[in-house]
Amino acid sequence: MSELQFRDYDLNEEIIKALDVLGYHSPTEVQSKVIPAALKGQDLIVKSQTGSGKTASFGIPVCELVDWAENKPQVLVLTPTRELAAQVKEDITNIGRFKRIKAVALFGKQPFAPQKIELTQKTHVVVGTPGRVFDHIERGTLPLNRIKTLVIDEADEMLSMGFIEQIEKIIQQLPRERVTMLFSATLPEVIKDLCRKYMTQPVDIEIEASGITTASIEHALIEVRQAAKFALLCDLLTVENPDSCIIFCRTQDQVNALFRGMADQELPVDKIHGGMMQDERFEVMNAFKRGQFRYLIATDVAARGIDIENITHVINYDIPMEKESYVHRTGRTARAGKSGKAITLVTPNEHKWVKDIEGYIGFELPMMKAPSEDAVAYAKPAFEQKLGKQQVRKVGKTEVMNQNIMKLYFNGGKKKKLRAVDFVGTIAKLEGITADDIGIITIQDNVTYVDILNGKGAIVLQAMRDTTVKGKLLKVHIAKK
Repeated sequence: MSELQFRDYDLNEEIIKALDVLGYHSPTEVQSKVIPAALKGQDLIVKSQTGSGKTASFGIPVCELVDWAENKPQVLVLTPTRELAAQVKEDITNIGRFKRIKAVALFGKQPFAPQKIELTQKTHVVVGTPGRVFDHIERGTLPLNRIKTLVIDEADEMLSMGFIEQIEKIIQQLPRERVTMLFSATLPEVIKDLCRKYMTQPVDIEIEASGITTASIEHALIEVRQAAKFALLCDLLTVENPDSCIIFCRTQDQVNALFRGMADQELPVDKIHGGMMQDERFEVMNAFKRGQFRYLIATDVAARGIDIENITHVINYDIPMEKESYVHRTGRTARAGKSGKAITLVTPNEHKWVKDIEGYIGFELPMMKAPSEDAVAYAKPAFEQKLGKQQVRKVGKTEVMNQNIMKLYFNGGKKKKLRAVDFVGTIAKLEGITADDIGIITIQDNVTYVDILNGKGAIVLQAMRDTTVKGKLLKVHIAKK
């Protein structure tokens, strides 16, 4: 029997084209179960671990079912963290790129006004954290009357962060006639109650937790005194010599201290935690995705929303206090069918946390000996050689997607009575250009941004210098990033 392909779902050619560019050809298990049900408009309760491909499992049908001509939001996706909101928005934008689907991310610690302005544009999908989404609803800046689909992502994390009450308030404002999809690694009773209350005959989909078994991740536990942790970490990094590694700490102070220690050793390292400014967190995350440094030190804030391929190692410098966090941390490696290694450092008085984790994941974490002096000495030359090499720059999915896309800036917008159809009508008439070559159009008061697809940006840029839009000759140039 031949392997199922995304083409078998009778998806829009524009969606298929985007999936091909992204390198998505065959659905994962969660995608193969969720996509057909979602396309039929069924309510879904999906129990699936992180790293199983669930964002695309709802992102693909969401992009397929969106009506491009509708200006108001049709889909609302709720996520527990700002990083995850940004990640989901990016994924949906990539999947819907050739269908010109516009996704907007709403989260706190960012100015409210630019988000408000963005919501006045044609917006198909809104992705956000519950607090900021509810803020927009209360202020009347997020219209809900055309919402047809609600996605609640990482529901168990929403519960642990105290968002469930706020989610209920949001749900109560939404149209009754809608599809609701809930995704969660675990299904506590409170979440089941939420489903029973707000869903109509939901389909239950459970994906076996392959992400936490020894099949794809090699788990190991090393006992160490607190004072000896840093030296052990340095030895582990030397012997394991990972290309890309996340090191988890329990507190912001511990992250800062460990970062200083590793930076003093001149290791290629950076850090991320909740005490940093949001823009700085995004900057660090994007630099890590690009491969600009090898080791990322993080608190659990980074365990959600990191979707980076080829993270070979996760090291728990501090054992997590919550058993669920172990799964979310270690799920950063062995993504998309690859293998990975998760090493946890445990002090002699922390074995009660180990027992909790083992009970949760269903197997014992194998004990491992600390690397010997001989092993460290033997591994040191290869480690130092890799440190001396220039890091290979990784190309992210969005960068791949944008390779043949040029964003153009025009110095006219709403105040000049310009609309998206004016730009489409003008550009599509240029020689060698069709409407299929025009991507997302963002019209603001005084400026307009137009994505030109299929490598035709230079043609449009040149032609539009002498072509009027609705009788107006506008300045045009390549938009700054």
